[in-house]
Amino acid sequence: MKALSIIPLAAAALLACDRIVSEPAPEPGFLHLSFIDCTSRTADIPDTNSFHLDIRDDGDGTVWSGLWSDAPKELRLSPGEYTVEAVSRSFTGPLFNAPQYGDRQVFEVESGKVTAAHLNCTQLNSALRIQVSPQFKADYPDGNLYAQSAAGTLMYSYGETRTGYFYPGTVWIQFNRNGKSQTLATRELAPREVLVLRIGVGGSAMEVGSTAELYGDGLTIEVDTTRAWTHEDYYYGDGGGGGGEDLSGAYSVGQARGKAASGEKGVWVYGYIAGGDCSSKGCSFTPPFKSNTNLLLSADRYTADRESCLAVQLSLGDIRDALNLVDHPDLLGRLVYIKGDLVEKYYGLPGLQKLSDYRLQ
Repeated sequence: MKALSIIPLAAAALLACDRIVSEPAPEPGFLHLSFIDCTSRTADIPDTNSFHLDIRDDGDGTVWSGLWSDAPKELRLSPGEYTVEAVSRSFTGPLFNAPQYGDRQVFEVESGKVTAAHLNCTQLNSALRIQVSPQFKADYPDGNLYAQSAAGTLMYSYGETRTGYFYPGTVWIQFNRNGKSQTLATRELAPREVLVLRIGVGGSAMEVGSTAELYGDGLTIEVDTTRAWTHEDYYYGDGGGGGGEDLSGAYSVGQARGKAASGEKGVWVYGYIAGGDCSSKGCSFTPPFKSNTNLLLSADRYTADRESCLAVQLSLGDIRDALNLVDHPDLLGRLVYIKGDLVEKYYGLPGLQKLSDYRLQ
């Protein structure tokens, strides 16, 4: 009989371990922080040293939190994704005079490498200023105006001069009188947008400030802190456009783009005339224009971003004669309400066709 060789279990385990090659721990990487200076001739932007900095890993665990001035400019971190956020102030809902500046970005830290976390300085929230004409004040002395959003509501007295700040998104302008409330207008505020809404009565003149006062240097803010100022007149009693049809339910450009595939017919859309000359190769945002058959509507008076626009077909007739940019290049940047049928694609963009009415502001 042959003798059996028995290897104890512990010894067998050791032999097995000898065959396993241990993986070395990944070498850390480095996150190098830098912040572009915030400077502005028209806005009081705090020193970036006072900004609050938060760095979180991909599990939403806090890696570092505190003032920017106290943060190490280079952090030694395990490889992975990190969210870096630096803001000038906390912002949890509608507030007067509460612009929030800063940036939030996601950066990938790689093993043994330095990742440059370069943060910009832009306005993160949106703003609304309401100006009321003298005639409106005289006709409705006992009324109140409110701006309502999903995060809260601000009341605007007739003499309110402050600017209200909101999260980007939908804002409803409410008019309360004799215990009854009605929605005057619904607006979609884009990030960085400062909408000046001037409210009058039945097409009366808006004697609430000059163009120079409203614009000033507001479009010349340095280092990417430019805020998109838009200005709009709303006439109570005439649906916002001086005509007889109620335009308070008109779609913004963003809403119209989102609903274009539905093919809704006979809807009002409002936006700024941003360009035209659409073709299979693209569109133009600068004069002179060559085609009188189409134009682009934008949510922002000063956009040059084709992919954020609504393409509008100008069929032969009075509306084409009135709105085309070949004959009326001065309409570039003007606010307009247009009634027509939504279509999913027109020159590759969500569009509006078969126009039946318009209100030029």
